[in-house]
Amino acid sequence: MFEVNIDGASAGNPGPSGAGIVIKQNGQVQHFSFPLGDMDNHLAEFTACKKALEICIENQADTVWVRSDSQALVHAVEKEFVKSPLYKSILLDILRLADQIPLFFIKWVPSKENKMADELARKAIHLNG
Repeated sequence: MFEVNIDGASAGNPGPSGAGIVIKQNGQVQHFSFPLGDMDNHLAEFTACKKALEICIENQADTVWVRSDSQALVHAVEKEFVKSPLYKSILLDILRLADQIPLFFIKWVPSKENKMADELARKAIHLNG
């Protein structure tokens, strides 16, 4: 099982953004910080999820449990729907990726349970060139 914590962050809304991803699997932990350019905080959250799923698929994950402190992201993925046209295409990307994983779960967690992903996302903001 791949246990994945994700977070997106923006300095401004929109502004320079980053994605933070923590993946635990078989006792190993991987940390990722991705600069995302300028976007709003919600798009950064969705992008963090997409990147995490891409990493899991590259590593042939068959069970993935994603945890995010973004209620907007978790609800959109669970309902397979988002109102804003800005997020529709990335939600479709996330759903296509999730369909490639035999067992996929997503769960909302409070921010206090997502500190490492948050730190990585904030670090990634500063990696924007």
